[in-house]
Amino acid sequence: MRNAPTILHLDMDAFYASVEQASKPSLRGKAVIVGGLGPRGVVATASYEARIFGVHSAMPMAQARRLAPNAAYLVPRFRIYRDVSERVMGLLRELSPLVEPLSLDEAFVDLEAGGVAWDAESARLVGGKLRSDIRAATGLAGSVGLAASKMVAKIASEEAKPDGLVLIEPGTERGLLGPMSVRVLPGVGPATGDHLRRAGIHTVEEIAEAGEDELVRLLGKAHGHALYAMALAHDERPVVAEREAKSVSVEDTYDVDIHDRVRVGLEVQRLADRCVRRLRGAGLSGRTIVLKVRRYDFSTLTRSETLRGPTDDPAVVREAAARLLEGVDTTGGVRLLGVGVSGLADFTQEDLFAQAAGEVAVEGDDLGGGGAVAEEALGTSGAAVEGDRDGDAEGEAQPQPAERRWHAGHDVRHAEYGHGWVQGSGVGRVTVRFETPESGPGRVRTFRVDDPALEVAEPLPLGAAETPVAPG
Repeated sequence: MRNAPTILHLDMDAFYASVEQASKPSLRGKAVIVGGLGPRGVVATASYEARIFGVHSAMPMAQARRLAPNAAYLVPRFRIYRDVSERVMGLLRELSPLVEPLSLDEAFVDLEAGGVAWDAESARLVGGKLRSDIRAATGLAGSVGLAASKMVAKIASEEAKPDGLVLIEPGTERGLLGPMSVRVLPGVGPATGDHLRRAGIHTVEEIAEAGEDELVRLLGKAHGHALYAMALAHDERPVVAEREAKSVSVEDTYDVDIHDRVRVGLEVQRLADRCVRRLRGAGLSGRTIVLKVRRYDFSTLTRSETLRGPTDDPAVVREAAARLLEGVDTTGGVRLLGVGVSGLADFTQEDLFAQAAGEVAVEGDDLGGGGAVAEEALGTSGAAVEGDRDGDAEGEAQPQPAERRWHAGHDVRHAEYGHGWVQGSGVGRVTVRFETPESGPGRVRTFRVDDPALEVAEPLPLGAAETPVAPG
């Protein structure tokens, strides 16, 4: 290990919830919970104000509502989270060529490789300036850990939360780790933690005292050796820049099991389109199409098909996913569906023998994905909404427009009142609070869900808040 604390770990504080608070002045300083709002939804992020009530990530949303009934419950807005993340990651890349993102809100940085830090004093200055720069660029708080290894830097950032900086001097790591729970070490989850507890091992120091041979006996050779090394604060893993994605995938969990085979097929097609849009957005293609199905009894099936060459053609991905679905028994209902592409490449190879779904479908995707794009933009769960076309045969039955669904927290614009966000909807009405990141708390108004003056809007860019946003 190096002899200076020049590995930095940044973890943005309650990232999704903090972005929502920065975007929505009326929610600053209040309990905000972001996640799936349906009966089977789970919490993605809870603000620090919500955590006071015991709400935490991965908790069932129904339980969160019981604990914090007066919190604001919002559906995630991944587009703005990605935009803010890119700005934060850009600041990290100004420090070093070695930046290892772990998620949208978390990354390691090798400060020594960037020549910006070489000892504790210079590392602390860099970490402090980074936090200030992130605040200036986004209005958000991030916690920074500095240490001589990745493991200890990550632990330090946890100790720094919320909105702080902790530096661990080389040589002091064991003193810091010793009294901590075994769960603080990477790879020690609930099962391993329980196994160690039954053996009388509760702290990191007790792991070190147990000895390597005992850990190997308890956990097996690979895990035992690794855990013993971590208990001694030995971690030689380097910061690896821009780890390449191994696959691109999307999935949906349904509030109510889907029993209709036709609807299952339509959902798979919609997911395939979303997956291709994400694939193209990353400038990638792939050879292997993967279908994931979780059935009513929680059993999960995965099926895959490998093409002759990489593709980003939506028709090819749709057809492959449909073929894979044919081999899956969905009797009894489906809880979750997913479509993914692996075997990634940064080029495509035309599959002249692919059975295209039709020229119209392909052309539609060139315009942005056809019906699925309209469906996502309008927040509908059915087909894309289109008005009656001139020239249709008289008396021919026309499809009825699907009722628009307005997701809590998502952006809207009203022709008269301007930009706002959905506070709630139901019984044919949608309630909107009109405010922007730079305004004060806005006024609330209620409209019919089909009000022609109300439309879905893009998130407004998030910059430095005039008043610092409370960590959360």
